[in-house]
Amino acid sequence: MTTNDEKLQVREVVGVFADAGSLQDAIDELMTSGFDHSEISLLASEDTVVEKLGHKYKKVEEIEDDPTVPRTEYVATESIGEAQGALMGVLIYVGALASAVAVMASGGALASVIAGAALGAGGYGLIGAVLAKLIGNEHASYLHEQLEHGGLLLWVRTWDAAREKTAIEILSKHSGRDVHAHSA
Repeated sequence: MTTNDEKLQVREVVGVFADAGSLQDAIDELMTSGFDHSEISLLASEDTVVEKLGHKYKKVEEIEDDPTVPRTEYVATESIGEAQGALMGVLIYVGALASAVAVMASGGALASVIAGAALGAGGYGLIGAVLAKLIGNEHASYLHEQLEHGGLLLWVRTWDAAREKTAIEILSKHSGRDVHAHSA
């Protein structure tokens, strides 16, 4: 029989990953095994962690069981690519439309409108590409700073012993190290 205290106790499984590919594989299997996106979290950026804790950490193992460590939601690699594509697409569209409207408003011929739209789309598209690259660089920087501290931390919220066991098996299967459960 489960007591009220046991029902209220939140548990989570934590593991450290040596590379982004293994981390992604573990997350993919967690999600296909019924874990919700909201039950998965990663370590926040180094600056955020230092600001919250008031000190630097050398290795992720020092902070993996600390419930006060700031975390961030897992963002799928596909979502980053979608954001980059959307940013570029919107800027290309805005550039083309703004240029076409400007040429039409000045009384330009259809050929001039088309040429203006193409030039505007190209210019704004270039800006979009630069901004998209910045998004990719930010993600790469985040991964790099975590790896410099010993690995990528992954937490999985579990609500019962069966899900805890499943999470431990999945993280271990995908090369997670120091995989264990603790009270959150």
